Amino acid sequence: MTPRKIALLSALFLTTALPVQAAAPVFDTPAPVAFMKDLSSGAILYAKNPDMRMPPASMAKIMTVYVAFDLIKKGELKLDALATVRPETWKQWHGPEAGSTMFLSPNEQVSIANLLFGIVTLSGNDACVVLAEHISGTEQAFTALMNRRAKEIGLTNSHFGNSNGWPDNGVTFVTARDLATLAEHTIEEHPKLYKTFYSRPSFTWGKTMGSGQAITQANRDPLLGRVAGADGLKTGHTEEAGYGFTGSADQNGRRLVMVLSGLTGFNQRIEQSVSFMNWGFRAWQSKKLMPKGRKVQVAEVQLGDKREIGLVAPKDLSVSIPAGLGSDLKTRVVYQGPIKAPFKKGDHIADLVVSGPEMAPQKLPLVAEEDVGEAGFFNRMMAGLRWLFGLS
Repeated sequence: MTPRKIALLSALFLTTALPVQAAAPVFDTPAPVAFMKDLSSGAILYAKNPDMRMPPASMAKIMTVYVAFDLIKKGELKLDALATVRPETWKQWHGPEAGSTMFLSPNEQVSIANLLFGIVTLSGNDACVVLAEHISGTEQAFTALMNRRAKEIGLTNSHFGNSNGWPDNGVTFVTARDLATLAEHTIEEHPKLYKTFYSRPSFTWGKTMGSGQAITQANRDPLLGRVAGADGLKTGHTEEAGYGFTGSADQNGRRLVMVLSGLTGFNQRIEQSVSFMNWGFRAWQSKKLMPKGRKVQVAEVQLGDKREIGLVAPKDLSVSIPAGLGSDLKTRVVYQGPIKAPFKKGDHIADLVVSGPEMAPQKLPLVAEEDVGEAGFFNRMMAGLRWLFGLS
């Protein structure tokens, strides 16, 4: 291998380790944990203790709902299917010491759709357990499913010990980064279900004892009605966890996801959540770089049935920049190359790194334009000789 080739490999390999987080305009919050990501660009706009383990309280219910959404999408769970409230479950999750409730009744049959509204809008602990038992037979079995799916979608620092986030001596824990990842998967993989269930301002279920009046409860989402485009996700509160919120809003096609945790009061959660989300939209702007399918560059292929591969944008690519920043942006393509075959069309094989004044580099994915298979024996031998002698 020639010195020129070695130097090129080293440079390409090192540049892939560039940080993704953009340089954030100033934001101060008393929350011990805070995190914000711009889904339109993938940039992390704010990170304060993003990987610190913490109890999620009811924010764990986002995982319960995500599992249900997955099963609905696969056709394994029907929204009109009826779940029965076991008397034992009702007894455990009934009354003031059971926390937030949907006010289910023993032996009541409830549709999956209504249970989901009860979980998302009312934060019903009872609804979570009834749903878990309907899907998996027991809450314990459902929790195993939660953890399996969490691992599959990249929640690397989270674990669930129950379906509703009830305190369990540290068995259940999450991080702000993982909650944001979970919110992102929920929104992007299940857009119709997300729109249906996550932005309802109130829900009516159950009746009061004595008068039998219908019980209507408001959604506790602090952004709904206060921030344009707000449409989810979930609050959480226990004495152990404090007041937390995982939220999202979309303005003109630009979607932000935020997480706050450890706040000290209900009203503080409202004020901080609104302030944080407004900061994300006002202090940052999204700049479109190129449309989906645009070929950015051609890369050399190693030991493939093609010698070159086009690197294309897998979606419309945008970058997040501080508001008011000019358009003096520089881009460069980085990858560990030459890129070794085989790979499929759409595989992530390179990155577009964008840098500019007063901002750290942001890294956007580039994918293969077409399939590339392994080279045959003769072509592999010739490629080896070309590489050895530094020939193109």
